[in-house]
Amino acid sequence: MKIIPVVTLGASVGGTETADRVADILLLFSQAEGALGGSEISRSLGLSKTVVHRILQSLNSRGLLQSAPDSPGYVLGSVVIGMGNKAWNQLDIRAVAGPILRRLRDTTNETTTLSVVSSHERVYLDQYESTQEFKMVVELGVRYPLHSGASSRAILAHLSDVYVHEAMKQLAALHSDFSEADYLATLASVRRNGYAMSLNERETGAAAVAAPFFDKAGIVLGCISVCGPAFRFQTETAELQAHHVAEAARTITSLLAR
Repeated sequence: MKIIPVVTLGASVGGTETADRVADILLLFSQAEGALGGSEISRSLGLSKTVVHRILQSLNSRGLLQSAPDSPGYVLGSVVIGMGNKAWNQLDIRAVAGPILRRLRDTTNETTTLSVVSSHERVYLDQYESTQEFKMVVELGVRYPLHSGASSRAILAHLSDVYVHEAMKQLAALHSDFSEADYLATLASVRRNGYAMSLNERETGAAAVAAPFFDKAGIVLGCISVCGPAFRFQTETAELQAHHVAEAARTITSLLAR
């Protein structure tokens, strides 16, 4: 076991009050769309810049925060990501989502899936396969990038700018004709509509509709999807599937908020 020495944040700040301030700063980062700097945090929470600076330095030294790649501020660090993965082990999201995914499968007669954020990727945790002869199935436990596919975009659209910029860099490296403006417009559409669609994108002949779910603080945790052969996802059918998926995702969000 590695013992990390405690850094004193200031004798003028009581222990409980300090803990509250640290928690408030971490919650601020969890809800931020991009990097945060000391001055912005100081204004938002009504704290002195000196206190904020000390807390930021302490959190940064422990990996809870890290310097943003393209700005002078900070973003959540790798340790928080590890804590998030640990939380998934403690909270069996499959038990919460399972009955809803099964009901969604029976309603749509297509395969339904559950994905969660894992570091800067997503991973399939569960699926309920369609009973039809021609169907889609996914491989559980495999990590996928956040830049492509309905499930990835449903999640990415609600993550901070750091994740979005990383995804766009990956896509630009893969496609010479990639347009940042078009991609950002697509993510805005996902946020506006509450779901994402894909057709022949990651796999020829495959289609999917996905919608995100959130914790009680409004932080995106993952998404659910309905997927199947592209020929069964014509415009009217896909819109109906989107309605069912979005409604099911909202139900999961409400259950997680209890």
